[in-house]
Amino acid sequence: MPLSGDLDFALRIVVTLILAIAIGTEREYHGHPAGIRTMALVGVGACLFTTISLESFFGSRTDPTRIAAQIVTGVGFLGAGAILRHGTDVRGLTTAATIWVVAAIGMVVGFGNYKIGIFTTALVLVTLVAIRPLERRMFHRQEGRHTEEDHFS
Repeated sequence: MPLSGDLDFALRIVVTLILAIAIGTEREYHGHPAGIRTMALVGVGACLFTTISLESFFGSRTDPTRIAAQIVTGVGFLGAGAILRHGTDVRGLTTAATIWVVAAIGMVVGFGNYKIGIFTTALVLVTLVAIRPLERRMFHRQEGRHTEEDHFS
Protein backbone atom coordinates (compact mmCIF):
# COMPACT_ATOMS: atom_id res chain seq x y z
CA MET A 1 0.00 0.00 0.00
CA PRO A 2 1.36 3.43 -0.84
CA LEU A 3 2.19 5.74 2.01
CA SER A 4 -0.20 8.57 2.74
CA GLY A 5 2.22 10.76 4.65
CA ASP A 6 4.54 10.98 7.61
CA LEU A 7 1.86 9.83 10.04
CA ASP A 8 1.31 6.62 8.07
CA PHE A 9 5.08 6.06 7.95
CA ALA A 10 5.38 6.57 11.72
CA LEU A 11 2.38 4.33 12.42
CA ARG A 12 3.96 1.46 10.49
CA ILE A 13 7.17 1.79 12.49
CA VAL A 14 5.33 2.01 15.84
CA VAL A 15 3.06 -0.96 15.10
CA THR A 16 6.08 -3.03 14.09
CA LEU A 17 7.92 -1.98 17.24
CA ILE A 18 5.00 -3.10 19.44
CA LEU A 19 4.67 -6.45 17.66
CA ALA A 20 8.42 -7.13 17.77
CA ILE A 21 8.60 -6.19 21.46
CA ALA A 22 5.79 -8.67 22.19
CA ILE A 23 7.79 -11.48 20.59
CA GLY A 24 11.07 -10.30 22.12
CA THR A 25 9.47 -10.23 25.57
CA GLU A 26 8.59 -13.92 25.27
CA ARG A 27 12.17 -14.76 24.27
CA GLU A 28 13.61 -12.59 27.05
CA TYR A 29 11.25 -14.03 29.68
CA HIS A 30 12.38 -17.57 28.87
CA GLY A 31 16.06 -16.60 28.93
CA HIS A 32 16.74 -17.10 25.24
CA PRO A 33 19.17 -14.95 23.29
CA ALA A 34 17.82 -12.29 20.95
CA GLY A 35 15.27 -10.75 23.28
CA ILE A 36 13.39 -7.49 23.34
CA ARG A 37 16.00 -5.13 21.90
CA THR A 38 17.13 -7.51 19.18
CA MET A 39 13.61 -8.31 18.01
CA ALA A 40 12.65 -4.63 18.13
CA LEU A 41 15.65 -3.63 16.03
CA VAL A 42 15.18 -6.44 13.50
CA GLY A 43 11.46 -5.68 13.10
CA VAL A 44 11.84 -1.91 12.89
CA GLY A 45 14.79 -2.21 10.52
CA ALA A 46 12.87 -4.49 8.17
CA CYS A 47 9.84 -2.20 8.34
CA LEU A 48 11.95 0.88 7.67
CA PHE A 49 13.68 -0.64 4.64
CA THR A 50 10.34 -1.87 3.30
CA THR A 51 8.58 1.44 3.85
CA ILE A 52 11.40 3.39 2.24
CA SER A 53 11.32 1.06 -0.76
CA LEU A 54 7.72 2.15 -1.39
CA GLU A 55 8.77 5.77 -1.77
CA SER A 56 10.17 7.06 -5.01
CA PHE A 57 13.16 9.31 -4.51
CA PHE A 58 14.16 12.04 -6.91
CA GLY A 59 11.59 10.89 -9.45
CA SER A 60 12.99 7.38 -9.74
CA ARG A 61 10.80 4.30 -9.54
CA THR A 62 12.00 1.57 -7.22
CA ASP A 63 11.01 -2.07 -7.04
CA PRO A 64 10.01 -2.87 -3.44
CA THR A 65 10.54 -6.59 -4.02
CA ARG A 66 14.25 -6.01 -4.58
CA ILE A 67 14.57 -4.47 -1.13
CA ALA A 68 12.43 -7.24 0.37
CA ALA A 69 14.74 -9.87 -1.12
CA GLN A 70 17.76 -8.11 0.36
CA ILE A 71 16.11 -7.97 3.79
CA VAL A 72 15.51 -11.73 3.67
CA THR A 73 19.14 -12.32 2.70
CA GLY A 74 20.54 -10.02 5.38
CA VAL A 75 18.35 -11.43 8.12
CA GLY A 76 19.32 -14.93 7.00
CA PHE A 77 22.94 -14.10 7.79
CA LEU A 78 21.93 -12.63 11.14
CA GLY A 79 19.93 -15.77 11.96
CA ALA A 80 22.81 -18.00 10.89
CA GLY A 81 24.95 -16.23 13.47
CA ALA A 82 22.45 -17.22 16.17
CA ILE A 83 22.89 -20.93 15.43
CA LEU A 84 25.65 -22.63 17.39
CA ARG A 85 26.94 -26.11 16.72
CA HIS A 86 29.19 -28.16 18.97
CA GLY A 87 29.57 -31.63 17.48
CA THR A 88 26.06 -33.03 17.21
CA ASP A 89 24.65 -30.40 19.59
CA VAL A 90 22.87 -27.64 17.64
CA ARG A 91 21.39 -24.66 19.47
CA GLY A 92 19.67 -21.50 18.39
CA LEU A 93 17.41 -22.73 15.60
CA THR A 94 14.27 -21.37 17.24
CA THR A 95 16.04 -18.07 17.92
CA ALA A 96 17.15 -17.87 14.28
CA ALA A 97 13.65 -18.67 13.05
CA THR A 98 12.19 -16.06 15.40
CA ILE A 99 14.57 -13.39 14.08
CA TRP A 100 13.54 -14.35 10.56
CA VAL A 101 9.79 -14.19 11.25
CA VAL A 102 10.09 -10.85 13.11
CA ALA A 103 11.75 -9.41 10.00
CA ALA A 104 8.88 -10.79 7.92
CA ILE A 105 6.37 -9.16 10.28
CA GLY A 106 8.25 -5.87 9.95
CA MET A 107 8.12 -6.20 6.17
CA VAL A 108 4.40 -6.99 6.03
CA VAL A 109 3.57 -4.03 8.29
CA GLY A 110 5.97 -1.89 6.26
CA PHE A 111 3.87 -2.75 3.21
CA GLY A 112 0.80 -1.58 5.15
CA ASN A 113 -0.75 -4.96 5.95
CA TYR A 114 -1.38 -4.40 9.65
CA LYS A 115 -3.91 -7.21 10.08
CA ILE A 116 -1.56 -9.82 8.66
CA GLY A 117 1.24 -8.55 10.92
CA ILE A 118 -0.93 -8.69 14.04
CA PHE A 119 -2.35 -12.11 13.15
CA THR A 120 1.12 -13.51 12.44
CA THR A 121 2.46 -12.11 15.71
CA ALA A 122 -0.35 -13.85 17.58
CA LEU A 123 0.44 -17.15 15.83
CA VAL A 124 4.16 -16.78 16.57
CA LEU A 125 3.45 -16.15 20.26
CA VAL A 126 1.14 -19.17 20.41
CA THR A 127 3.84 -21.25 18.74
CA LEU A 128 6.58 -20.08 21.12
CA VAL A 129 4.46 -20.34 24.28
CA ALA A 130 2.09 -23.25 23.72
CA ILE A 131 4.05 -25.67 21.57
CA ARG A 132 6.83 -26.36 24.10
CA PRO A 133 4.52 -27.86 26.78
CA LEU A 134 2.63 -29.69 24.06
CA GLU A 135 5.88 -31.21 22.77
CA ARG A 136 6.80 -32.31 26.27
CA ARG A 137 3.46 -34.04 26.74
CA MET A 138 3.42 -35.62 23.30
CA PHE A 139 6.93 -36.97 23.50
CA HIS A 140 6.93 -37.63 27.27
CA ARG A 141 9.99 -35.50 27.85
CA GLN A 142 11.15 -35.18 31.41
CA GLU A 143 12.60 -32.11 33.04
CA GLY A 144 16.34 -32.41 33.54
CA ARG A 145 16.68 -34.96 30.76
CA HIS A 146 18.71 -33.87 27.73
CA THR A 147 16.22 -33.72 24.86
CA GLU A 148 16.09 -32.69 21.24
CA GLU A 149 14.29 -29.52 22.34
CA ASP A 150 17.40 -28.53 24.31
CA HIS A 151 19.37 -28.80 21.10
CA PHE A 152 17.04 -26.69 19.01
CA SER A 153 15.79 -23.87 21.30
